[in-house]
Amino acid sequence: MGDTRSEAGSAPRALPDRADRMRNVVLVGPAGSGKTTLVESLLSAARAIPRRGSVAEGTTVGDRDPVAVRQQRSVELSVATFVWRDTTVTLIDTPGYADYTGELRAGLRAADAALFVVSSTDGVDAATARLWDECEVVGMPRAVVVTNLDRERADFDETVAVCQRVFTGGGGVLPLFLPIHGDGGSVVGFIDLLDEQIWHWTDGTVVQLAAEDRHRELIESERSALIEGVVTESEDEELMDRFIGGEHVDVGLLTKDLERAVARGHFHPVVGHAETGSGVGAELILDLIVRGFPSPDEHALPTVTHIDGAPAAPISTDPDGPLVAEIVKTTSDPYVGKVSIVRVFSGMLMADAPVHVSGHFAPDTGHVDHDVDERTGHLMTMLGGEHHDVASAPAGSIVAVGRLSRAETGDTLSDIDNPLVMRPWLMPEPLLPVGITPHSPGDEDKLGTALARLAAEDPTLRIDSAGGTGQIILWTLGEAHADLITDRLKSRYGVAVDPVDVQPSIRATLAAGASGSGRLVKQSGGHGQYALVQIEVEPLPAGSGFEFVDKVVGGAVPRNYIPSVEKGIRAQMESGVAGGYPVVDIRATLLDGKAHSVDSSDMAFQTAGGMALKDAAAKAGVRLLEPIVTLTVTVPDEHVGAVISDLSTRRAVIKGTDSDGAGHSTVVSDVPESEVSRYAIDIRSVSHGTGEFTRTPAGFAPVPSNVAKRLLDER
Repeated sequence: MGDTRSEAGSAPRALPDRADRMRNVVLVGPAGSGKTTLVESLLSAARAIPRRGSVAEGTTVGDRDPVAVRQQRSVELSVATFVWRDTTVTLIDTPGYADYTGELRAGLRAADAALFVVSSTDGVDAATARLWDECEVVGMPRAVVVTNLDRERADFDETVAVCQRVFTGGGGVLPLFLPIHGDGGSVVGFIDLLDEQIWHWTDGTVVQLAAEDRHRELIESERSALIEGVVTESEDEELMDRFIGGEHVDVGLLTKDLERAVARGHFHPVVGHAETGSGVGAELILDLIVRGFPSPDEHALPTVTHIDGAPAAPISTDPDGPLVAEIVKTTSDPYVGKVSIVRVFSGMLMADAPVHVSGHFAPDTGHVDHDVDERTGHLMTMLGGEHHDVASAPAGSIVAVGRLSRAETGDTLSDIDNPLVMRPWLMPEPLLPVGITPHSPGDEDKLGTALARLAAEDPTLRIDSAGGTGQIILWTLGEAHADLITDRLKSRYGVAVDPVDVQPSIRATLAAGASGSGRLVKQSGGHGQYALVQIEVEPLPAGSGFEFVDKVVGGAVPRNYIPSVEKGIRAQMESGVAGGYPVVDIRATLLDGKAHSVDSSDMAFQTAGGMALKDAAAKAGVRLLEPIVTLTVTVPDEHVGAVISDLSTRRAVIKGTDSDGAGHSTVVSDVPESEVSRYAIDIRSVSHGTGEFTRTPAGFAPVPSNVAKRLLDER
């Protein structure tokens, strides 16, 4: 027997020069499943921290953000790097709440394997199941940690059974250890099914004991299934033949096959954890990470291109290769300033060294493409808010970098003489619009700069200030995400904002054709204004825009004033002819007019042109148009009826439904934009958190008369 903590480590002061001595692991799972508490246990077991922190008390390594402390839940990813058994381990804790999915995606990008954390009292939610399927598609190695085993109603066996039903594809989901309960029912240890030993926690230390006779039947029944799963998924035919033949299978060979199967993403061991004491099971999880999870050089690397988009040679985890690193998170530290969390995929990142920063973004993201040269500041390993300087970061490592003033989340760092760009990772689309207005003139002056900085940190934030309503719209992932943005505006940048209702981009057109005249005849202080304009207007098909036709004959309107008439009509269209709604899709024909040799002017004819349009609109009548979006909703089949029923209350036109034959269906509809401004929230309720949707602009459509009357009355 022995204390495995004798081989524990601490926060590293230097990074290993070989990727095979590194492990980068992301923790994912539902909110409340115990991810942050598990990280505390692992850090404590590795002696990287003196004692475990508490989520309730706001003393954990990861949750340092004031919002996280106040809400007692993670709102951003956190990184903790330490040493266990001569291997540098970096844990990436991610939020479990849906509004912070962007942080989760960044964590998956930086990691080489994932720990799916599942509470033994709450099970698996739909979002976690979908994430498992995504990891399956890309071959991300995974293991499952069943937490909260010391709580009432905790059921390890049932939780494993749920995981085996829900986490489909890719092979076995099987327990590697079985919990042992003490006299009071609490978990005091685990049975190791591979070496048939017992790990027992007493007074904060773990000791290894021989299995007792009373455990023999349980071991035999569960161990057989485990061995079969490991050997099958590792595709070790020789070992399979020995197993089927009834021969004794060596633990060393089994461990190698386990490592191979896990690294390939084909086998997913299940381990347990209880919060009792310093964390029962923590050392076993650390051993699984080091001995069972792949190193960076065993995990597929992202594709890179040259900055002009041309293909580049595949990269590897060679520290002597070309530098390719990626900023997975940008944040502000009160002492260090702007900090970029960087995963180095190839080459060697050096402190205080020149690098090329490439930021190439998809259209309509609000981010401007940039290619600039900068110099790195300090390189630091992270243990939550604690940073330790290192001189260099080889391929496979995750470090914090200071002083990259131009860099944004998602940017690529590369050699100045060989600039490269990494293919971006999948990020969720922000679908909840939130209107804001500066609280005071002083806030207005600082708002633009503050929003730009937040957008550089958070690629899931979109800022729209040109939507046609004059409002500033923040596109977010949900209410919690929106609250986090406004909180950071205030706490980080001293900018207070007030929420406002999001106004739909209503447009107006003419209900029919009509003629109109504009007459401006003024004499004031010896400076006259004179212009007469006669026009004819008619509506055009949707999306046609504005047409101006000149049919003036005989010089009734001097040629130099005809553009002035068009300019005046366009200006009046922008300011509106009813309720202030901009006018679209009309043709205006200038028929006649009259000028004065002295008192006419460009401005006079602009004014007369606008007056003529208003006169014609009063005769023709106005028809309001509202923006329409095509909503594509994907839900489990059992929720299709509820989705269609809900959409019908939103004036939706259902265009079709389609089933994938695997339990999910897609509903496509055209819906007024004003009816789905909060759909990102509502779909969670309608589908019990299982629904997803996209929205694309689909033009404009006439507003129903009763709705139009209400809108005009309100204006």
